[in-house]
Amino acid sequence: MAIEKLLVANRGEIALRVFRTCRERGIGTVAVVAPDDAGSLHARSADEVVEIASYLHSEEHIRAAAAVGADAIHPGYGFLAENAAFAAAVEAAGLTWVGPPAAALRAGGDKLEAKRIAREAGVPTLPEGSADEIGFPLVVKAAAGGGGRGMRVVRAREDLEDALAAAEREAAGAFGDGTVYLERYLERPRHVEVQLLADAHGNVVALGERDCSVQRRHQKVLEEAPAPGLAPGVQAALWEAAVAFGRAVGYRSAGTVEFVLEGDAFFFLELNGRIQVEHPVTEAVTGLDLVAEQLRVAEGEALVALSHKVDGHAIEARVYAEDPQTFLPQTGSLERLRLPAGAGARVDAGVEEGDEVGLGYDPMIAKVIAHGRSREHALELLAAALAETEISGVVTNLPFLRWLVGHPVVRAGEATTAFLVEHPPLSPLPLRLADGPWRRPWRLNLPAPAPAPPPDVDAEARAHTATHGGSSTVTAPMPGTVLSVAVEPGDEVEARRALVVLEAMKMEIPVHSPFAGTVAAVHVSAGDRVAGGAPLVELES
Repeated sequence: MAIEKLLVANRGEIALRVFRTCRERGIGTVAVVAPDDAGSLHARSADEVVEIASYLHSEEHIRAAAAVGADAIHPGYGFLAENAAFAAAVEAAGLTWVGPPAAALRAGGDKLEAKRIAREAGVPTLPEGSADEIGFPLVVKAAAGGGGRGMRVVRAREDLEDALAAAEREAAGAFGDGTVYLERYLERPRHVEVQLLADAHGNVVALGERDCSVQRRHQKVLEEAPAPGLAPGVQAALWEAAVAFGRAVGYRSAGTVEFVLEGDAFFFLELNGRIQVEHPVTEAVTGLDLVAEQLRVAEGEALVALSHKVDGHAIEARVYAEDPQTFLPQTGSLERLRLPAGAGARVDAGVEEGDEVGLGYDPMIAKVIAHGRSREHALELLAAALAETEISGVVTNLPFLRWLVGHPVVRAGEATTAFLVEHPPLSPLPLRLADGPWRRPWRLNLPAPAPAPPPDVDAEARAHTATHGGSSTVTAPMPGTVLSVAVEPGDEVEARRALVVLEAMKMEIPVHSPFAGTVAAVHVSAGDRVAGGAPLVELES
């Protein structure tokens, strides 16, 4: 049945992206808006707008659809996009669900169940179990979610208890389910994912792969298609594994199967049962509109794109309102916003000049996508597009992105998930020498340094201090909500002890003591909302 009016159960950039395809197909659009998001660009851009209590309340979206006579709901990504109960409720209400079946979401959304299904389908997986069984380093993961939330890398047994507690809290806050599990941690893998498209007629197709290895806080910042440097046999095996998993869970619609690679060996990571933030790079090299394909599948049509041809190379950079070195989110008004409009560049933005970037939602401003005839050409186009971008009124990661696309390791296609630890953000660029091996860290006659994990929130939440005589005021490194306060006046603390835990974007950020001393005063309580730079705790040495 043809969709006539579609409600997007989301906000920001992805809502605008879905609206664009709907207009091209003659489908009416409905935006939903939460009370603290009134006047946002996605609400200004839809044919109709309905106010809802929260983006996280499934019943509110169904009520809104009924109120305006929408016949379909697209969940976008995040929020309720991979919520099986929401998918079932949409269909029970007689609406068309533009996404995978509820059963596939249940199977793929539970990471432990998904790994079991993958193994039975012949897809390699990383071992999970107790710390004694898998050893260290290991990673604590949320069973019900992804995006870096509810995830902690643990390198020593004495750190496990605190990591488990923090991951459980974060998972419960982000996904409503605090279940976590332990998995073997790979030190320097690549993160490669395969784009799936499937219909209700038994067709499951792999539309190529993307490399998403450059990450901060376990979240992607640079994505490209196709993945550089994959042996043809490895690429084909990845596609086959993704299709096998998609068939095993009864998948339908657009989705992504994620893998980690170590050498030529790869392991199943998770299913993303939704359209991905980085889907534009696949669209660029295949010429397909993945949202349009989702709509066709939801309408009951069979896939037309049973094969695809890759045209050139595409790379996406995510522009965020965040500190370019610590990656801590920032807030403010976009006093100036000039996005690139040159040939070879596509921009998917969720805001306009004059809009506020607040604390309650993801701080992504825009995605800049470059499509070139080769990987080198795409990188040149992306560098030019980022140089053309101008943003003022809020701190952004633009300096970091410009540094990143010029980095020799990125240019050589050699980045792993540990890239930002081995090459700290905005650090001096190494000399690019003709002989490839000399681009990598080395020591004459000494063993290589121990591998380092990808950046973690705990390590990035460095205390900001203002020193006055023998005392220091520890301040908030970012705007956020005080989740907990671990000290009282008079307490003796060691260096690096967590004093306060902040929460922003459903991520926990511990603020540590910069030195051993005595707590002279505490200026905040649990539940307080604080601005970046606000005083938290006073210490005396």
